[in-house]
Amino acid sequence: MTIRIGILCPSNIAYRRFLPALNKHGGFTYVGVACANSAEWFGGHAAPEVLAAERKKAESFQELSGGEVFEGYKTLLERADVDAVYLPLPPALHYTWAKEALERGKHVFVEKPSTTSAKDTRELVDLARARGLALHENYMFIYHRQIGEIRRIIASGELGDVRLIRASFGFPFRGAGDFRYDRAMGGGALLDCGGYPIRLARLLLGDSARLVDGRLTQSPDFGVDLYGSATLRNDAGLTAQIAFGMDNAYQCRLEVWGSVGTLTADRVFTPPTDLAPVLTIQTNDGTRTIEVPPDDQFYNSIGVFEACVQDPAERARRCADILKQSEIVDALRKGEV
Repeated sequence: MTIRIGILCPSNIAYRRFLPALNKHGGFTYVGVACANSAEWFGGHAAPEVLAAERKKAESFQELSGGEVFEGYKTLLERADVDAVYLPLPPALHYTWAKEALERGKHVFVEKPSTTSAKDTRELVDLARARGLALHENYMFIYHRQIGEIRRIIASGELGDVRLIRASFGFPFRGAGDFRYDRAMGGGALLDCGGYPIRLARLLLGDSARLVDGRLTQSPDFGVDLYGSATLRNDAGLTAQIAFGMDNAYQCRLEVWGSVGTLTADRVFTPPTDLAPVLTIQTNDGTRTIEVPPDDQFYNSIGVFEACVQDPAERARRCADILKQSEIVDALRKGEV
């Protein structure tokens, strides 16, 4: 039996990445996409022309994948023939609509970050656990085969003993109208791009990873953090240094520095589906490269969500992971290091 899924908000990522991946997946049936009505629009009632533009975007979803266009998020959530929802909304809206969906018995596949605070994330996790529902946060890069290859190389001993992990993710300024620079919408570099290197550091450091230092630099113009850095460490003493920013030269990089070799990956967070990422390994014997076959990390993340819906053990793992991620992000945001 397939899982019937709808989308809250006709966002760009839902159109460009989620729907094409969903169309390839046999475990789901796409029901449709919901547009916010005037009362649901963030920040107050939306002008008619804004709602009309959202409706037009939603109709392009219909052209791509069929399904219905729902007038209002609650209209979709009230449908008994919808089992799950995908939430690609701005971060400040994740808590409200994920909670609404969970309370109505829907499984939730939410874009990162899960919410804008550990308190809100904990409430969603508790609700999902109590209702026996899936809650999956879409840090999709960890499901790309590139990450599996990186972990295999580290475990093989080719790099020797790992001494240090460095990860960075940042991009140039996107313009004042972008929601990332709007505090009320859950903007800021930490919530947008900072979660990526934190999530990767946690994966490579293991369950004992904890935040030991960090700094965010605020923008006086926008009231959000524009860039930042942090240090994480595990119980064995292995350290990961991370950096992120949304007013920076572009970087999307991982470096694993070992006692006899170094591994670097330059498209570790956002490889397109048609890109074969290249891993570079440098040792005293020379340099070699590994070309990892292209992969669809969004498709793979959808598969993890399907497993969450069907398997209580997988649901438990994902909930614990979401909670740990939110706690480290929150500690860095509050300066609790």
